Amino acid sequence: MKIKKPEPFTFEAGPRAVLLLHGFTGHTADVRMLGRYLEKQGYTSHAPIYRGHGEEPEALIETTPEDWWEDVLQAYNHLKELGYNEIAVAGLSLGGALALKLANCNEVKGVVSMCSPMYFDNMAKLTKGFEFFAKQYKQFEKKDSEQIESEVKALLKHSTSMFDNIATFFDEIKNELDMIYAPTMVVQARLDQMINPESANYIYEHLASNEKTIKWYEESGHVITVDKERDMLFEDIYNFLETLDWNVG
Repeated sequence: MKIKKPEPFTFEAGPRAVLLLHGFTGHTADVRMLGRYLEKQGYTSHAPIYRGHGEEPEALIETTPEDWWEDVLQAYNHLKELGYNEIAVAGLSLGGALALKLANCNEVKGVVSMCSPMYFDNMAKLTKGFEFFAKQYKQFEKKDSEQIESEVKALLKHSTSMFDNIATFFDEIKNELDMIYAPTMVVQARLDQMINPESANYIYEHLASNEKTIKWYEESGHVITVDKERDMLFEDIYNFLETLDWNVG
C-alpha cells in the first residue's frame, strides 16, 4: 500500500513572511495549523519538507543533517525569490534548532524555537521516537507484524551514523548560540517526554540577543503545535511577531 506523500505549503497573505520548520521524522502537518492561523493574521508562511522526511523511514536514514540544513536555506531563498525581504523563522524540535542556525547565518527578523533539544543525555529517546515512527509507517503500509519487526530491526541497525551526525550537528548549533542576536522566543512544553526540557533554559541563557523571552506550556507534550494548548501558543507567537521591527505591513 502506497502512502500519499505530504507536500510543502506556502500560504500568501501579507508582506511579512514566516518560515515554518517541522521536526525530526515529521513534515508540514507539524506546522500547518500554525501556518493557517498566521495567514488569518495577515502573515505569509512557507513550510518546506526536508529530504527523507514525509517518506518511508528507509529514505530518512539515507539523509544527513547537512541535507536538511540545505533544504532550509533553499526554503529561505524561496521566500526571497517570491519577493519577501523580511522573514521570521519558527521551528519545532529539530526545526527549532535549524531556525536558530538560520538566525546565526542569515538575516531574520526574529526566531521562535519550540521544544528544541540541546542535550543528548538520552539518545535512547530519539532512537525510540524513530522506532515508533518506523513501526507506525509500516502499519499504515498494511505489513504484517513479523515483517514490520524484521524491517524495523534492520533500520535501527543502519541508523547509527544518522544519530551520530544529528548529535554532532546539535552540538555545533549549541556552541553558536552566543552569536545569535535576533529577537528570540523560546517555547517549551512542560510534559515533553522526547527531549530534556532544560534545553529551553540553556537556549535562553546562552543567546546573545537582548530581546528574548521564554515561555513554558504546562499541559503540552513535545509536538506542542498540535497539542491542547496550541491556540494559546499560536496567539503568543503572533504577539511576539507583532513586537518585531518590521519595515513592511
